[in-house]
Amino acid sequence: MTLKIYLSGEIHTDWREQITDGAAGLDVTFDSPVTDHDASDDCGVAIMGAEDKKFWHDHKGAKLNAIRTRRGIEGADLVVVRFGEKYKQWNAAFDAGYAAALGKSVIVLSPPEHQHALKEVHAAALAVTETPQQVVEILRYVLKGQLPG
Repeated sequence: MTLKIYLSGEIHTDWREQITDGAAGLDVTFDSPVTDHDASDDCGVAIMGAEDKKFWHDHKGAKLNAIRTRRGIEGADLVVVRFGEKYKQWNAAFDAGYAAALGKSVIVLSPPEHQHALKEVHAAALAVTETPQQVVEILRYVLKGQLPG
């Protein structure tokens, strides 16, 4: 069984690499949004032209990024959504809700201090984790039936 996994959310740490490295040898493929922050923010105006107002600048970028995000989430068997410590990832919450609405399996990766703020997102997830290693262990269990140890 190959699992197609979409890694959504925070782009400022190496959590994606920790999961992909930890999942080496498992029958998985990974996809994710554009993780170059500047490219993600400026793609719309870089391709379709400058905007005088920041709202329209962001609007163009969000729509272009949505093409990739929707394809990734819709094609995934499992969506991992990471909420980092430094920034409020409203886009990650949207991705989690979109994935849940599509009936996708969702794993949330978040620090314990965000529990209250993310309670509805956590309630929609099939697992709530605090470390990338826990995500890897879930993948190993789902694919091989092996517990950590």
